[in-house]
Amino acid sequence: MKIFLDTASIAEIKKALAYGVIDGVTTNPSLVAKEGREFIPLVREITALVPGPVSVEVTASTPEEMIAQAEAYAALAANVVVKVPINLEGLQVIKTLAGRGIKTNVTLVFSPSQALLAAKAGATYVSPFVGRVDDISGDGMALVEDIALIFDNYDITTEIIVASVRHPLHFVEAARIGAHVATIPFATLAQLLNHPLTSSGMERFLRDWEKVKR
Repeated sequence: MKIFLDTASIAEIKKALAYGVIDGVTTNPSLVAKEGREFIPLVREITALVPGPVSVEVTASTPEEMIAQAEAYAALAANVVVKVPINLEGLQVIKTLAGRGIKTNVTLVFSPSQALLAAKAGATYVSPFVGRVDDISGDGMALVEDIALIFDNYDITTEIIVASVRHPLHFVEAARIGAHVATIPFATLAQLLNHPLTSSGMERFLRDWEKVKR
């Protein structure tokens, strides 16, 4: 399973890349706004740093405006993937961009039917938001499982990005289901390594090492 970092922070991206486990980055308008920087220069810097896909979201409302925005984003760097919302206008945009060789990440997916329609329209990725489903007493990982089953039934090549990951269990369940990608915040990346037995084991080894004659 590939790991994308869900951030627009250059500092977080540099740290995560140094760990050697990051395959790409996803951004959204909220993450970009938190950085307080001009949008296009920030995207250029991120795409130059990251060797894999970098998702950048359209913010226009009409298909024509979204397509124009998407083409402008795609022209910034070869690794840009355009995030498109899943609605009727979005389907038109996905189909058009796929025909023009522009990769898309279909965002705000909350049902298997949305994922299937996005895939049929030509989406490169679909992003089910598992944490937000859990927030309203749903089962976010069951959604991912349903999408994975449907895609497997029909040999659909669209990749599943598990998004809105809130904790390590989401990450592990995504891998068990066979999701292609999990996109996670930097804080969650650090949590994936935390285990009390690892910490206590390291402390014990260091205490014992102090007893060794050197």
